Amino acid sequence: MERHLTPIDRALCFLDDALRLSAGVAPAASRPNPAAETPDTTFEEDQRQHVAGLMRINHTGEICAQALYAGQAVTARDPAVRDEMAHAASEEIDHLSWCAERLDELDSHTSALNPLWYAGSFAIGATAGLAGDAWSLGFLKETERQVEAHLADHLAQLPAEDRRSHAILAQMKIDEAQHAETAAAAGARDLPGPVRSAMRLASGVMKRIAYRV
Repeated sequence: MERHLTPIDRALCFLDDALRLSAGVAPAASRPNPAAETPDTTFEEDQRQHVAGLMRINHTGEICAQALYAGQAVTARDPAVRDEMAHAASEEIDHLSWCAERLDELDSHTSALNPLWYAGSFAIGATAGLAGDAWSLGFLKETERQVEAHLADHLAQLPAEDRRSHAILAQMKIDEAQHAETAAAAGARDLPGPVRSAMRLASGVMKRIAYRV
């Protein structure tokens, strides 16, 4: 007989995920790495550090995504919305794994502040869920649209010869756009302008710090 998880059960599961992710344990991706068949290139040191900084930002963004969806799922009222959050999070796991692999290839590291990023994002996600499912879906939609724009910026910043990082970010961008469309189709409300601006501001702070730390 299938056991239905209580809110406390779900919270404990999310806490376990938080500890694992914050400790740098990247779950295995369910899809092949888009860069698997793409040859790597040799970088000048300043190029390597710049690409690593960009990929560290993206890895941190995926840590934040996992926390946001976990927080939203905890407070979602409609099981269908909770399932939507879980589905989006499962695809973001692929992104997290791909970014971690690329950082290893670049002989670099993930952000030392990932536990902080996770905790803050979980709180934001839970608050969004408390506002109601339509607003929670709206937050998901806006998050994915902003991430899609940020990925387009990073794709433009990558050295032309870095085809491996390009392949990873290009697939991530496709997935983020699909998540936004799915949330819109599920009844997402458009967030007020000040909320969207605050989200961009918070994201900008995270990116500036994660690029280096």
